[in-house]
Amino acid sequence: MELEFEQYLPEIRELLARDEHEALRRTLDSMRIQDIAHVLMALEDDAVERVFNALARGRKVDVFSYLDPHHQHALLDRIAQADARHILSEMLPDDLTALLEDLPRDEVRRLLRLLPFRAIRRALTLLDYPDNSVGRLMTPEFVAVAADWSIQDSLDFIRVQKARGEMANVIFVIDDERRLLTSIPLGRFVMGRADEPVSSLGTEPMITLSVNADRAEAVRLIQHYDLEVLPVTDDDGVLLGIVTVDDVMDVVKEETTEDFHKLGSVGALNLSLRDARPSLLYRKRIGWLLVLVFLNMFGGIAIASFEDTISAVVVLVFFLPLIIASGGNAGAQASTLMVRAMATGDVKSSDWFRLWGKELLVATSLGLTMGIAVSAVGLWRGGPEIALLVAMAMAMVVVVGSMVGMILPFILSLARLDPATASAPLVTSVADVAGILIYFSLAVAILNLPAAGGGL
Repeated sequence: MELEFEQYLPEIRELLARDEHEALRRTLDSMRIQDIAHVLMALEDDAVERVFNALARGRKVDVFSYLDPHHQHALLDRIAQADARHILSEMLPDDLTALLEDLPRDEVRRLLRLLPFRAIRRALTLLDYPDNSVGRLMTPEFVAVAADWSIQDSLDFIRVQKARGEMANVIFVIDDERRLLTSIPLGRFVMGRADEPVSSLGTEPMITLSVNADRAEAVRLIQHYDLEVLPVTDDDGVLLGIVTVDDVMDVVKEETTEDFHKLGSVGALNLSLRDARPSLLYRKRIGWLLVLVFLNMFGGIAIASFEDTISAVVVLVFFLPLIIASGGNAGAQASTLMVRAMATGDVKSSDWFRLWGKELLVATSLGLTMGIAVSAVGLWRGGPEIALLVAMAMAMVVVVGSMVGMILPFILSLARLDPATASAPLVTSVADVAGILIYFSLAVAILNLPAAGGGL
């Protein structure tokens, strides 16, 4: 299904080519801000500024907020300084933080000079929280009321203050020291008697999160409790900000993209593949490829050490790719399942022993099934002894590969490293080396062939 912005893109390019400015403005006025943002990210560099300048002033900030950081930064370099100052000053604090946190320090200082003092202080406060913390994700602009206010006064206050921050269908209630007391659905305010105090509306079970918590915890809580908004507090319970559903959707997208990159042994990319320079893609990929080359060298050394074994029974080479590929595939499957389960919080490090037993049972069943299947080929190619060899090797290699794929994410987690680093290429390389050693060691034992060492 074609998205709406894709339908507008040819029309906007044509209007730009014909310099029909008024028609361009009318078209942009009829579009949703999300679609305009996607059009800007799809246009050529020289057309982006022209389309952005054609927007009504009141829509520029909203459209800008939907651009990814790479396009935001590029656009700020092209537009007039007055427009840049207006956009940065009007952006929601969490959106501004997302823009600034990935920029070089000198660039951050340059952009902060465009802001009024209050906005600078607010931005620096959010940037002072740890990377990937909820403090970087939240917006400190919200509407809260006091417990002793009347419902009518509270509703009047909400109407006046609604432009200050992100509104939700819940209202936060705080005490005199701004400690969070409860949250009340907006519908209950509307249905309450105007002269009654807010405290008469009752309380709701509170789900809060510390400002220093990892932002992945905000994703987990909002998903688990089906929340529209999550209040963020300090250690004393003071309400500091809120995290909304659209905030965590951005986090989920970033985390999922990063995990996919790591599963492919690629460093995290903070911009789209279409916009990434070849030099950046080279830097992100070469490191892991060199590591994998080093690991695969051990496979070559292992094969070389069994040179006499291979010379004695050449048919062993026929089954070598089949055996080691099966171990790597089983390991990649186990690793993918485990990394995903750990990323979603479904599995924790404390579950290791129970899952180890389960994976051993599953891997043994898989290995035996695949061993029986490949033994028929072994019988055809080399007779009963080769059939026994490849069946045993297949079973053992699948079990070892699966266990490596399951255990490696746990080891990385205990070492406080990202489990997603246990990528399919890494697990496959480790399983390949193990598979070569298992296969040829069994060949030496079963077929009474020369032992390892001939190739060293």
